[in-house]
Amino acid sequence: MILRRLSVLAVTFLAIVTLIFGLLRLAPGGPFDGERALPPEIEANLRAAYHLDEPVPRQYLRWLGNLLEGDLGPSFSQKDFSVNDLIAEGLPVSLTIGVLALIIALFIGVIAGTTAARHPGGMIDGLIMSVVSLGLAIPGIIAAPVAVLVFAILLQWLPASGIGSPAHYIMPCVTAALPYAAAIARLVRGAVAESLLEPHVLTARSKGLPELRILWRHVMPLAALPVVSYLGPLAAGLLTGTVVVETVFDLPGIGRYFVQAALNRDYTLVMGVAVVYAGMILIFNFLADLTYRVLDPRIRALA
Repeated sequence: MILRRLSVLAVTFLAIVTLIFGLLRLAPGGPFDGERALPPEIEANLRAAYHLDEPVPRQYLRWLGNLLEGDLGPSFSQKDFSVNDLIAEGLPVSLTIGVLALIIALFIGVIAGTTAARHPGGMIDGLIMSVVSLGLAIPGIIAAPVAVLVFAILLQWLPASGIGSPAHYIMPCVTAALPYAAAIARLVRGAVAESLLEPHVLTARSKGLPELRILWRHVMPLAALPVVSYLGPLAAGLLTGTVVVETVFDLPGIGRYFVQAALNRDYTLVMGVAVVYAGMILIFNFLADLTYRVLDPRIRALA
């Protein structure tokens, strides 16, 4: 079962990077097209040096062979760095933001959803779900500049950009986490409310067991299943969502490099970041699926 899923994972990864490679080559313009046109001889020499004068299939096979060796090639826009260098520099920043945002989203979402489910139809439930709806409605591209305006410029509580202390991570991580915290809260509320009506939970209540013990021992294991199934898309969303927060908060992560590479038509850097994104998203989804199968006895029985 696992070997078959890993095979599907590898084929999916190959299909994704092949599609991205093809789309980049079909896009108008090139890495040497700028405001100042290069002399034809110099441009021809540059294209030959980077093998861009070869047929596209040969370029793809060359790039794929280098990828299998762990070489993502030189960057066209960052002359003194290879793509491997830039990803090694930016990936720790992006992963730090993503992991911290994931923790924040889970913490806020689980607490808010559980609290709302324990007060169905009441004022607390209505208030929490109103905030959840607001969190889902506001995209990060709006929330991030507003956070900078309020907390960095007006109140001057937090630094507006850059990275140099733990305080620099607060706004980016919270901004990235809030929409997903709202989604988790909605999932948890529904799952907890449904689990509270399960026969074994009602039996535990009739025996007079403490409410917190019932909640954590009987309700949360069932309520965790939809959250676990959402972890794959959640991790993928947080990883790709760092593009916005890294750009707004001027953080040196691979998301910002991806934007700069796309604007500069830096084929190799775009492909390198796309490879990292695709690989990590597929791995996260694979691990979330395995975790779900371990936690859900019905899936294990079918397997």
